[in-house]
Amino acid sequence: MRTTSLITALVSMLVFAVANTAHAQIVALGASNVAGYGVASSEAFPAQLERMLAAKGYNVQVTNAGISGNTNEQLLSRLDSDVPAGTKIVILDVSGGNYNAQKKGFGDQTGQLATIAARLRARGIKIIPENGRSIKQKELRQADGRHFTAEGHTLVASRLLPSVIQALRH
Repeated sequence: MRTTSLITALVSMLVFAVANTAHAQIVALGASNVAGYGVASSEAFPAQLERMLAAKGYNVQVTNAGISGNTNEQLLSRLDSDVPAGTKIVILDVSGGNYNAQKKGFGDQTGQLATIAARLRARGIKIIPENGRSIKQKELRQADGRHFTAEGHTLVASRLLPSVIQALRH
């Protein structure tokens, strides 16, 4: 009876371990364009990227850690809580936080962005930068000219897809 219980416990632990290794954790960290300002959460690029990865057979969760209006200092302050242990990849918004800091009169916060990247690398997390300025087409931006439309988010997700797949493989 004791041997059966031991075997059952070992099998359960093995199944749990295999399930955890098959599930990669990705976090999209940033400001309003990560959050999906002005579009449904299902239309924001993190959700679209998760669906694109699933369609290619990847069992991943892409967590949306975007907060509209955040500065790089605010991203840095929430880094540890928003990027939990087990995170493999962070898609890092490299423009929104600094834009918001300058808009609020805090000046340049590229130093905080460098600190975020260094802390992620020290944890062994792969970083994929996302720069909203790469979306140039006017029709892929909302009326404010800053935030992506749902179609703009689709383009961002599709542009990120190859880099994310490559990072998952290595």
